[in-house]
Amino acid sequence: MVFAPIIVICHGPARQGGTQTGATAAASAPSPEPFAMLRIDTTKPEAAGQIESLRQKLAPASGDVVSEAGRRKTMEVFGEPLTPVEVVKRICQDVRERGLDAVLEYTAKLDGAELTAETIRVPQEDLAAAHQAADSEFLATIRRIRENVLRFQSAILHSDTTVPLDAGGWLRQRYLPIERAGLCVPGGAAAYPSTVLMTAVPAQAAGVKELVVVAPPTPFGSYNNDLLATCHELGIREVYRLGGAQAVAAMAYGLGSDANAELMRPVDKIVGPGNLFVALAKKYVFGDVDIDSIAGPSEVIVIADETTNAEYTAADLLAQAEHSPGSSVLITWHAPLIDQVEAQLEQQLAELSRSDLTRQALEEFGALILVSDREEAAALADQLATEHLHITCQQPEQLLDQIRAAGAVFLGPYSPVAVGDYAAGPSHVLPTGATARFASGLSSNDFLRTNSVISFTAENLNQVSSDVLLMAEKEGLTAHAASVSRRVK
Repeated sequence: MVFAPIIVICHGPARQGGTQTGATAAASAPSPEPFAMLRIDTTKPEAAGQIESLRQKLAPASGDVVSEAGRRKTMEVFGEPLTPVEVVKRICQDVRERGLDAVLEYTAKLDGAELTAETIRVPQEDLAAAHQAADSEFLATIRRIRENVLRFQSAILHSDTTVPLDAGGWLRQRYLPIERAGLCVPGGAAAYPSTVLMTAVPAQAAGVKELVVVAPPTPFGSYNNDLLATCHELGIREVYRLGGAQAVAAMAYGLGSDANAELMRPVDKIVGPGNLFVALAKKYVFGDVDIDSIAGPSEVIVIADETTNAEYTAADLLAQAEHSPGSSVLITWHAPLIDQVEAQLEQQLAELSRSDLTRQALEEFGALILVSDREEAAALADQLATEHLHITCQQPEQLLDQIRAAGAVFLGPYSPVAVGDYAAGPSHVLPTGATARFASGLSSNDFLRTNSVISFTAENLNQVSSDVLLMAEKEGLTAHAASVSRRVK
């Protein structure tokens, strides 16, 4: 589950209560347009262009596109029409140079939150109070999910490997956890305690000692009781009321020092989803710190056949489109299924709380694709290299053997993407925009750093000395050669 970058510079809380309700809304609401998703038939000559257009929509954005509201906000804050990339560069450089003062200024201007050195960090008593007030069933759910995630992430964790050498020496690959990790948790339009679980628990499985959570100063972010209770339950004690690029920069560079408050120290790695400005800021600070990925809108591809339940498939497509923007693509070689799924989409849309935005995402970023057979379905899935791949046809494991590129794969009718988002064990922080060709989902191993250890005996050195000396000679590095020849002469 990745949260879509929103192309607007205002990071503040989402506007609530802006829709009409009751009889007034019913009377004034226009009749909905007939629902119609893009249909692609790969036997038609225009199919290649349609698929490429779809790929381009899902590709990582350059970050230079901004809405009219975003342009106005940029002028208001910076006094000139900067692109999002330029905005992020300005914020990150300013935070690096001025620390806390810059962070507080941008939080006031962009989020409308007036914070101080004493209030930017969530007090321990607030975390404890949120935990105390939390619903007992919610906390029990958090504990069960934590155990699921911890079991899986611990099982896949790399461990030291030693290779003995014949003459008594040895080689070792050593795995060590990073000391301090920063976790980005969104909080503009909804609260996401699941993101705390899916970033913090893999880090804890790896042995990371210090975790820092940043969440926007909104009712869905760092003022959300469920989010704070989750942090407390997981033992996270550093939670900051920060969002956007300034939060990323603060974690990368730290906030300096203050006599009256304990301020944030730099982290070693920043992970987790966010809007466009978070993604661009992570890209900017990479090199000063490590990052997980630069994520875009959430995606799913469902591969289906004549045995597939159209109701389930429609529900799976809607679950990703609900992020809005979110991409939902059906690939099938059973033509009647396309009509069945589209009818189900229309029916189920009416039951959703975010139906208008979900419909818009389906029509703009979705597709119903008819292919000739299973082999073509597998090839197309590899080409699109989606974040979530749900194979819900006959013999799904056999088809999976033909597909290499996907962030996370779900097999069969009873493995919806939502179980991966919330409870199964693998992290829901996954590569998007066809980057699954070379990128992987977040895991406990991403919080490890490695180093190799070499321990040679005199005999080991003698065995390889001629090879080392020849290579050093070829490269003209006489000191390298001498460091060996002096030992073996």
